[in-house]
Amino acid sequence: MVDDELFGPGTTPADVDPETELLRAHVRVEIELLGALIEAGLVPAGPDVGGHADTGPLPDGGARPGRATRSDDGARRPDGGARHPDDAARAEDQLDAALRAAGVPDVAGLAARSRAGGNVVIPLVKDILAAAPDDLAPAVHLGATSQDIVDTAQQLVLRDALAAAAADLRAARNRAAGLAREHAETPRVGRTLGQVAVPTTFGLTAATWAVGLHRAALACDRARDDLAIQLAGAAGTAAVHGALWPDVAAALAERLSLRVPEAPWHTERSRIRGAAAALADAVAAAAKIGTDVAALAVTEVGELAEGGAGGSSAMPHKRNPVRAVLLRAAGIRAPGLLGTVYSASLQENERAAGGWHAEWQPVADLVRLGRGSSNRVRDLLENLRVDAEAMRRNLDSARPYVMSEAVATALAGRLGRAEAQAAVSRALRAGGEAPTDASVRTALRSDVGECPELDDPRLLDPASALAAVPALIDRALSSCRETA
Repeated sequence: MVDDELFGPGTTPADVDPETELLRAHVRVEIELLGALIEAGLVPAGPDVGGHADTGPLPDGGARPGRATRSDDGARRPDGGARHPDDAARAEDQLDAALRAAGVPDVAGLAARSRAGGNVVIPLVKDILAAAPDDLAPAVHLGATSQDIVDTAQQLVLRDALAAAAADLRAARNRAAGLAREHAETPRVGRTLGQVAVPTTFGLTAATWAVGLHRAALACDRARDDLAIQLAGAAGTAAVHGALWPDVAAALAERLSLRVPEAPWHTERSRIRGAAAALADAVAAAAKIGTDVAALAVTEVGELAEGGAGGSSAMPHKRNPVRAVLLRAAGIRAPGLLGTVYSASLQENERAAGGWHAEWQPVADLVRLGRGSSNRVRDLLENLRVDAEAMRRNLDSARPYVMSEAVATALAGRLGRAEAQAAVSRALRAGGEAPTDASVRTALRSDVGECPELDDPRLLDPASALAAVPALIDRALSSCRETA
C-alpha cells in the first residue's frame, strides 16, 4: 500500500505487509496455545498429542506418565503434576509444519471469509483444523474465544511496534543531543506566534527535541511492559480451562513473552489505550521536530535543510523537506485515531458489540504511524543540515527588536516596568521602518535622559540574553541520560 510506504517504517521486508504480520501473529498464538495446553496438562500428552509410543496401562493398573488424568476438582492434569515440555514443543512443531505446508494463513481468502463471523479468527481456526494432524486437532483453540486470539495477537504486534519505535526514538534522541552539544552557542532568533521574539540558540532547540524523543521512548517502554495475553474464554470465566487456567495462562505468557493479566480484559481496554497513546506520543514527538524543520527550511528562513531532500514534479529548483512534511502529516492524523481508540474502549458487559471491532483499524494505523514516524525522525536528524550562518544572519536582521525585552528589563529598575516597556516601544518606532541599535540608544537618551544602563555595550548584544542557555541545555540533556 502507498500509505505503508509513505507513513510506515520503511524497514519491513517488502513481502511482509502489516495485515500479513498480524495474521501470522494469530497463527503463532494458536500454536503456542496448543503447547501451553499440553504443558499444563489440560490435554493428553500421550500418543494423541505429542507422540509417546507406549500408552498401555502399567502392570499395577496406573496411568503411564504422559497420560492426562482427572484431579479431584475434575480438571485434567498429568500424573503427579508432571509437565511435558518436550511433548509440547514437538506438537507445536508438527502443527507449525502442517500449517506452513497448507499455506495457512491465507490472507486474501480470510479477508473475504471473515465477514460472516465478524472477525478473522473464525475462518482461521477452520483452516487450522483442516490442516492440523488428526491427533492435534482436538486441542486446537481449546478453551479460547475469538477475542482471546485477536487481542493476544494484537499485543504481539504492539510489542514489536513499541520496541522498534523506542529504539528509533532513542537513536533520534542521541542525534538531537549531539546537535545540542555541537550548536550550544549557535545563536538564532526565537520565534513565537509566527513572529521574531528573543535570541536563543539552535543547541537549545535541539535539546528540547531530545527531551521530547526521550519521553516518548519511555512511554513506549512503559506500554510495552504492560502488554499481556488474553485468555479467558467465551465470557471471561475461563470455564473450559477451569482450575488449570493459571497453569495454561502462565505457560502461554511465557511462550509469548507477555504478562499474565490481573483479570480478563475483554472489555477493560486500558492496555489498548496505553499502547495506542504511547504510539501517538511517538508520532507527536517526531511531528514536533518535523514541524520545526519545515518552518526553518522555508526559503525566507533557510536555517535548516534535509539531506537528500525531494524535488518537485513541476519546479526543478525545489528541494522539499519531504521527511518533515510526512512527519507533520502523521502528527495531524494520529490524534483522531487515538480519539477513536478511546471512544471504542467504552465497552459493555463481558464482550462488546462494536467497540472491540472499532479498535482494530485505528490501532493498526497507529502502529504504522508510530513505527514510521520514529524511524523517519531518526533519518531526518541523521541527515539534517544546519546553516549556522543563516541563523546568525536572521538574528542580526531582527535586531534591535529581539532585544526589546532585555532593554526594558534593564531600564525597569529606574523607570518602572510599564514605563520602561513604553519607552522601548517609542524608541523602536522612532527608528522608522529599520531601527538600529544606535537609533534605539539615541531615542532612549532623548526620551528618558542619560542613565548608566544605556552606556552598557552589552545592552543590545544578543549574547547577553543567553546567559541561562548553557544550564538549560545541560539540564535537558542530563534528563535524557539512562542508567543501566
